Amino acid sequence: MTTVLDPTSEANPVERAKSPRPESLAGLTVGLLNISKPRGDVFLDQLESRLGELGAKVNRYAKPTFSKPAPVDLRHEIAASCDAVIEALAD
Repeated sequence: MTTVLDPTSEANPVERAKSPRPESLAGLTVGLLNISKPRGDVFLDQLESRLGELGAKVNRYAKPTFSKPAPVDLRHEIAASCDAVIEALAD
């Protein structure tokens, strides 16, 4: 079993099932979300290159600031247009 902690409210952790993983990324759209911390773009550039090699289409997104959650409109856009999402937490 995997435990995922939510840093916004660990006082009352919510149990969530893991999302099913695709067998392949070929033909899928993967969203790369830069949380706007320094060098996150460097990490995502490398991921984008590798994902392209695996046959995935990549959409890039960025939060306005790392100190707040992504705006609701941005979250909806990502959810509507991507099959999977990777968030960059680099510094």
